[in-house]
Amino acid sequence: MDAISTSGTSKELTTTTKSQFPESGQYLTFVLGGEVFALGILNIKEIIQYGDLTEVPMMPNFIRGVINLRGRVVPVVDLTARFNRGVTNISRRTSIVIIELEQGDQEDTQSIGIVVDAVNEVIDIAGTDIEPPPSFGAKIRPDFISGMAKKDGRFVIVLNLDQVLSIDEMLALGQSIHGLGGIRSEEVES
Repeated sequence: MDAISTSGTSKELTTTTKSQFPESGQYLTFVLGGEVFALGILNIKEIIQYGDLTEVPMMPNFIRGVINLRGRVVPVVDLTARFNRGVTNISRRTSIVIIELEQGDQEDTQSIGIVVDAVNEVIDIAGTDIEPPPSFGAKIRPDFISGMAKKDGRFVIVLNLDQVLSIDEMLALGQSIHGLGGIRSEEVES
C-alpha cells in the first residue's frame, strides 16, 4: 500500500515540477561567452547598440552603469559578470537588451538592460523541447536556468529572469560588497 502511495506522490511531484518549466513560445536567443541563451520575448522591450553608458561609483561589478532611454534612467547589468565569469568584452556586435520587469505589488514596471555578446534571432520553442535544468555541471547557478531547450541538435539555456535580474538580490549583493548593509544613506554622506 505504501508503494502505491509513494508512486502517486511521485507523479504529483513530477507534474508540479514540469509546470515550472518554460512554456511553448517565442524566445530571443543571444550569445554570451560562446554559449547560446534564450529569454522569452514577452519581457523584452527593445534591443539597442552598446554605448553611451554612464558608470556609477560603488556599484557591484555586474552593474556596468546606466543609460538614458528616452528620459528614463535604466541600469545595465553585465550578464557575464552576473554569472561570475569575468566581464563582457565589448565588440561591434555587443548589444543591450532592454527587459521590462514587474515590481511586486506595484503596477509600475522596471526597465533593466542586459549586456550580451551578440543577439542571434527569435525562435519558436515547443514546451516538449524544453528539458529540466541540470542539477550539476552548469557554469552558472542552477536557479538562473529555467530549462534546456533542444533546437537544431543543440541545447539553448533558457534563463529564469526572476532570478537572474532579482532586484532585491542585486541590491543586497551591492550592499555587502561595499559594507553598507544596514547603513542609511545619510550616515554614508557624513
